[in-house]
Amino acid sequence: MQRPVTRIAPQGEVQDYQTYQITRRRDTIVRAVCEQVACQAWRNGWDSVIDERTELGKAQAAYIRSESRRTFRETRTGEGLTVFRFESGQRCFADHQTVPELYLVRDGDWRGNPTGRKRTHSRAADWVEDFGENQLRLVENQRKG
Repeated sequence: MQRPVTRIAPQGEVQDYQTYQITRRRDTIVRAVCEQVACQAWRNGWDSVIDERTELGKAQAAYIRSESRRTFRETRTGEGLTVFRFESGQRCFADHQTVPELYLVRDGDWRGNPTGRKRTHSRAADWVEDFGENQLRLVENQRKG
């Protein structure tokens, strides 16, 4: 079931608006991601210390043992924690966001883009600058009435 969307009724026409959006496609690369970003866990291996006395810890340990498809050694600490030692050269559990973000600006709002004009900034800093300049224009126009 999809949640209903509640929106504030716009005061102007759709052509009076600009939409700023940051998005990124899903990371679908499976094996090479850690190597591509020079991940320290991939390079050196890593330890995951899990407290199996908690429900979360039990679920994490079960996942590592049966579904993670990673090579590890399992030991216990004096405090009763489980330590999974992962060998180097395998993907860690982090999402390294190897797929770049897209910094989009388009005319209009949720009702549509009447001009069809849109652009993509190549750098986050450019998108932020554009957004800031647009905010300043809005404030200036509001002052003018």
